Amino acid sequence: MARISGIDIPKDKRGAIALTYIYGIGKSLAITILEKSNVDSNKKVSDWNDKDIASIRDVVGNLTIEGELRSETQLNIKRLMDIGSYRGIRHRTGLPLRGQRTKNNSRTRKGKRKTVANKKKATK
Repeated sequence: MARISGIDIPKDKRGAIALTYIYGIGKSLAITILEKSNVDSNKKVSDWNDKDIASIRDVVGNLTIEGELRSETQLNIKRLMDIGSYRGIRHRTGLPLRGQRTKNNSRTRKGKRKTVANKKKATK
């Protein structure tokens, strides 16, 4: 099993797919990384030799990935909340940020439904 930037890469997958297990690396970036390191993107991870893994580590080492990227993202969200921007307020209240409607959908952001019971009418 190959280990790149603290993540165990699955050995039974193709190289381009296996690199996407690292946070911050998508499919297109994975293909670019493999091209820069002169490794075939269709080659399985189990077929990589030590030279291939070392060249991939060199290319990946220059990228902002994993914990550093997560903390950077959290700092950006915190900055938006601190300055009180629209997006920051939406983050704080747990509502969708990008203009989606909230009357019917947006259950992912709002969470499970909280039923509000009707007030009982007073009897005379």
